[in-house]
Amino acid sequence: MSADWSFIPLTELYEIRSGLSKSSKDFGSGYPFLSFKDVFYNFFVPETLTGLVQTNERERESCSIQRGDVFLTRTSETINELGMSCVALKDYEHATFNGFAKRLRPKSEVELLPEYVGYYLRSPSFRKSMMAFSTLMSTRASLNNEIIGRLKLLVPPRKEQEKIAHVLKTLDDKIQLNSQINRTLEEMVQAIFKSWFVDFGPVKAKIEAKANCQDPERAAMCAISCKTDDELDQLSPNQREQLAATAALFPDELSESELGLIPWGWEVRKIEDIIKRFPVGKKYSKKTASEQGDVPILDQGKSGIIGYHNDKPGVTASPDEPIIVFANHTCYMRLIMHNFSAIQNVLPLKGIDFDIYWVYGATYGKQEFIEYKGHWPDFVIKKVVVPNNQLNSKYGEYIGTFYKAIFQNDLQSLSLTELRDTLLPKLLSGEIDLSQVP
Repeated sequence: MSADWSFIPLTELYEIRSGLSKSSKDFGSGYPFLSFKDVFYNFFVPETLTGLVQTNERERESCSIQRGDVFLTRTSETINELGMSCVALKDYEHATFNGFAKRLRPKSEVELLPEYVGYYLRSPSFRKSMMAFSTLMSTRASLNNEIIGRLKLLVPPRKEQEKIAHVLKTLDDKIQLNSQINRTLEEMVQAIFKSWFVDFGPVKAKIEAKANCQDPERAAMCAISCKTDDELDQLSPNQREQLAATAALFPDELSESELGLIPWGWEVRKIEDIIKRFPVGKKYSKKTASEQGDVPILDQGKSGIIGYHNDKPGVTASPDEPIIVFANHTCYMRLIMHNFSAIQNVLPLKGIDFDIYWVYGATYGKQEFIEYKGHWPDFVIKKVVVPNNQLNSKYGEYIGTFYKAIFQNDLQSLSLTELRDTLLPKLLSGEIDLSQVP
């Protein structure tokens, strides 16, 4: 560490304020709101705040969010989760923040780069000092102004702050880009499933074409590819051949069923006829999880992995044989393409003689919350319309490329996250020399 780097108490750098405490009826509409989860799970305030709360002008002025503001979680079940930080990289118009957080607003004379601060406050050294000063009030850990006053920020010269932040933010930006790409791919998959198997777009296109004495196969090709008739001619012969083969699998008429009109030859089946649960093996928990190991342990939330172990995996999965995971307490569902073990409330699911990607599309977003009973997830729908086997397989073959791309992006993001977390303490301690970085 260079001699011109200094530790400065947070109270010399920031003005401290608590957030809003509102009743439950005030949430769900109104103005943007920074929630406890937004702070807890992010180095930086999300680009868009999805939470809403009813606030007046005075509340929005006193609890505003501006670039450089630091937010610390004020209370938590455990000490090691106390004082998790999140830093604003822009001004948020009309936004306020949760009463379970503290806001630290930079004093006007302080020259701090918010990107650097965001990384430092999540560094192992700062987290260690946070836990050392934390106190327990009742059964919950609590962060007050006195504790904040004991905490210090390592402040290098501005140029050094910029170099450190640039290295780490470049990695984070790629991780964020991967997430955006994956969201887009997921949206595309959902749109394709809805068009093929909910709206029956290719089937209806064939029916309309027949009624107008037009080519039904070509009409279905347009519906499948979302291209005009002229645009089809611009595709390569191989692309047109593939489209035609897929279009031929859709029938050209509808028939009555207990769920209304469905494509001819398709069936109505119960959910339990297309999906099955299988044992997850040994159960794990946060207490039995480790930071080291070859086998990830899945939890019931979007965060996914809570730790690792070196035992035999409870579930075997791969990009060629993915597994659906359903979390009973949070009602969260996702596709997994790697070996894993799981906590008690995570249920692995497979398709019964149906392509796993089709099963995932048929059930995704239709699961509903139930108290854990240790047996079967509940669904809003109890029956689904099932296509013929050839189309089911063709859909899986086509959609599998999307999910394999998502999986590769996730793998890259995991590697980048590990690299960032490895570099973070080395950069902040001066162990890595940045003097040659422009």
